[in-house]
Amino acid sequence: MKISALLTCVLGVALAQTPTNAPAVTIHVGDKPAITMTAEDFAKLPRHSVTVAEHGKTAAYEGVLLHDVLERAGAPLGSELKGKALASYVLATGKDGYQVVYTLAELDPAFTDTDILVADKSGGEPLTESQGPFRIVVPHDKKAARSLRMLERIDVVELRK
Repeated sequence: MKISALLTCVLGVALAQTPTNAPAVTIHVGDKPAITMTAEDFAKLPRHSVTVAEHGKTAAYEGVLLHDVLERAGAPLGSELKGKALASYVLATGKDGYQVVYTLAELDPAFTDTDILVADKSGGEPLTESQGPFRIVVPHDKKAARSLRMLERIDVVELRK
C-alpha cells in the first residue's frame, strides 16, 4: 500500500470519528490562539453545582467553573492577575447575540468565593435547546441578567501593555 493511500485511510477514519456538529464553545484570550471546547472537554474538568432562584422556582445546575475554562485557555489568573491584567475582562456571547461582561477578578478564587458556572446540565439532564447546550450561571447575582444562555464564545480582552 502506498503511503498516500495509507494516510488517506487514516485521515478518513479520524474524520469519521470527529463529530463535525458537536456543540462547542470557542475561547479567545488576547493574542493567543483560540481554543474550542466540546462537551467532552468540559467533562474532563472538575464538576461543580449551584442552585439559583429563577422565576420564583429553584433550579439546580451542573457544570464547570468559568475560571477553570479560562485557565485552560491561558487567561492571566492566579499570580498573573495583577497590575494591568486586573483591567482585563471577559465578554461572553450567546448564539442569539446576547453579551455579558465579567471581570477576571470576579472569576478568580484568589479574589472571591463566587462560583460562576458554565453549566451543561440542569436537574441531572442536559440543558434544553433554549438554554444550552452550555449556559453561564451567576448564582450570587440578585438578577439573572448576567446568566447567559446558549453560550458560543468567550473572549478575554486584555488591556494593552
